[in-house]
Amino acid sequence: MLAAVMHSPGDIRVEEVAKPEPGPGEALVRVDACGVCGSDIARMLKAGAHRMPIICGHEFAGRVAGAGAGVRGASEGDLVAVPPLIPCFACTECQRGRFSLCLDYDYFGSRRDGAYAEYVTVPDRNLFAVPEQVPAEAAAMLDPASIALHAIWRTRLGVGHRVAVLGAGPIGLFAVQWARLAGASDVLAVDLNERKLAQASEAGATHVTTSAEEARDLAAGGYDVVIESAGNPVTADMAAALCARHGEAVFIGIPHAPVEFAKGTFNDFLRREISLHGAWNSFSAPFPGDEWRAAADAFASGALRWKFMITHELGLDALPETMRQLGERSIFSSKVLFRPGERA
Repeated sequence: MLAAVMHSPGDIRVEEVAKPEPGPGEALVRVDACGVCGSDIARMLKAGAHRMPIICGHEFAGRVAGAGAGVRGASEGDLVAVPPLIPCFACTECQRGRFSLCLDYDYFGSRRDGAYAEYVTVPDRNLFAVPEQVPAEAAAMLDPASIALHAIWRTRLGVGHRVAVLGAGPIGLFAVQWARLAGASDVLAVDLNERKLAQASEAGATHVTTSAEEARDLAAGGYDVVIESAGNPVTADMAAALCARHGEAVFIGIPHAPVEFAKGTFNDFLRREISLHGAWNSFSAPFPGDEWRAAADAFASGALRWKFMITHELGLDALPETMRQLGERSIFSSKVLFRPGERA
């Protein structure tokens, strides 16, 4: 089969590799679409993975093309999304149903081969059959949609609340939509890119800005919930600074530099009794979690919109150069999807 293989950071080759064979309890999935996560860019260009060479890619959906003994999660021909984390189901956190916190997990695209390839073998429990109204492109976006919802569910966001979303990438755009669906009356989106802010307005943001000063002015008494999806030290500080009294900030983005709070931000954190939450992945019980089921239902009903986010649909041949461009930020992108089997 054709796959994009990372031999080392920056050394990505599209080449023929052996097609995997499903073992007992595994299905063979032919990948229809695999989205680029920001973590892919850092991993494939700089950080590397837990083992190399490796096939990256973890936001994916495809059709079941075969199965080993004991597979019950889906039948041949079914369209499935694949939750990328493979819990151990045995540790104390898994026993509590907190699968995002699993102590001994596997993961597509960083610990085992992922979906920048024509075929992937998938454990039975990771076969998430999607409603028939949901196409493969949307199914491949269930992971970021669920991550945004998992983060929001870490807070008390409710009707009439004021919300700020820092970072207008796909997770931020889904967070804007989830906040509005939850009844938020006022949603601010902050990003340095005007085109991403235009998408945030399309997602339902009531205010957008590129300016930290304007964000502070719009905050007035502060936001009830702030969602940090950019993974930047500057926006991490801003997230805490924009919170209202008894407000909450939830952090999704993964920073690649030390994070520090300014003295004034820390004083506000104390005096306003602000709560800071971490949010990791998107999973709960029963696996993969209500986040995934709610996102699939929202896609199926049309309540959650996704088409406007897709800026690229490419064959695997384009992957090495596209990753380089994404790392250099020399192209505008929101959601980039690779379609294995389609050549550039």
